[in-house]
Amino acid sequence: MYDINEIRKDFPVLARQINGKPNTFLDSAASAQKPRQVLDKIMQVYSEEYANVHRGSYLLSEEITAEYEEARRKVQKFLNAKSEKEIVFTRNATESINLVAATWGRKFLTKIDEVLITEAEHHANLVPWQILRDEIGFVLKIVKVKDDGSFDWDDFRQNLNGQTKLVAVTGMSNVLGTVFPLAEIIKEAHAVGAKVLVDGCQYVVHQAVDVQKLDCDFLAFSGHKTYGPTGIGVLYGKEGILDAMPPYQFGGDMVNVVTYQATTFDEPPARFEAGTPAIVQAIGLGAALDYMMALGMDNIQKHEDELVAYMNKRLPEVEGLNLVGTAKEKGGVFSFTINGIHCQDLAFVLDKEGVAVRVGHHCAAPLVRRMGYECVARASFGLYTNHEDIDRFIDALQKAKKFLSD
Repeated sequence: MYDINEIRKDFPVLARQINGKPNTFLDSAASAQKPRQVLDKIMQVYSEEYANVHRGSYLLSEEITAEYEEARRKVQKFLNAKSEKEIVFTRNATESINLVAATWGRKFLTKIDEVLITEAEHHANLVPWQILRDEIGFVLKIVKVKDDGSFDWDDFRQNLNGQTKLVAVTGMSNVLGTVFPLAEIIKEAHAVGAKVLVDGCQYVVHQAVDVQKLDCDFLAFSGHKTYGPTGIGVLYGKEGILDAMPPYQFGGDMVNVVTYQATTFDEPPARFEAGTPAIVQAIGLGAALDYMMALGMDNIQKHEDELVAYMNKRLPEVEGLNLVGTAKEKGGVFSFTINGIHCQDLAFVLDKEGVAVRVGHHCAAPLVRRMGYECVARASFGLYTNHEDIDRFIDALQKAKKFLSD
């Protein structure tokens, strides 16, 4: 474990007063706060080291190219990928999934194939497959989750068959908090010859991930959820699979030979990184992953598991609160409603108490409706969340209930 009080000092925004109250930031599932180590690195690169990467025949370009590619190796280490060639930088996880759909999907899926996703998917792991289905004509199947938000093995096995070519599944639901049994899902999918794409946005932030041990074919995550900057995402793909995929976008830095008549393309990952990349953002992501790995992913998981247990202990104190997602395997994401109170009104009052939560459908509208709601509030943890945050959250809920019920 780590000293949470010392860790919180690394995040300047947590010291800020919100409406005269302590900043109780419980929206890390949407986007996490950034430690000084990341902020300082970003400023250092912009103020002292900046140049464009690759092809530059001068010192600044050579130095920052080395640092940019070192960030790729840090991602490789973070995921335990076999090679840095398996790490593609994108804008975010949404672009990573769209890249797979537009390249692997368009090349390898046919109208006789089937793609499986679950009811728990974010729009980013639903809409791209709907669009591609409408273009190609394959069957898109939706695997159920149970009423408590847990994975429905019976429904998965009923839908999985020799026609299944891809299973696209979240590692941890951004609404339910459910941690899905990825290793077992991947094993059964591979047994019928299907590839597996993991939406790792919530998953990789909270526990150690070993893509070689998991044996997933693709994994996507965003830098801004892993305490890094916005504008940078990651697509992990097995090297042999990336080699067989066509480019996603076209332009500079992803070509081999260009003539007026034809063009040949570079090997992955360069093939998928057209144009000037998010240089500073990638280096900032590397600093964020350094920060997490220095703390220890096992320590982060233990800290957040303790917070989840404490939250589960305190929530029943709030009369009329309905927790959405109560699966045993659950991370630090708590979606909820309170009887008789609209979630937007609730969030407004919580903000007056300095408590930040998110409300709505959380880019998973079909899932929220499947669970019986149109709008839910969501509190979510980061590695800097402490017991006092939870206590202030519960106190604020009680005040909101009293204020909105009077």
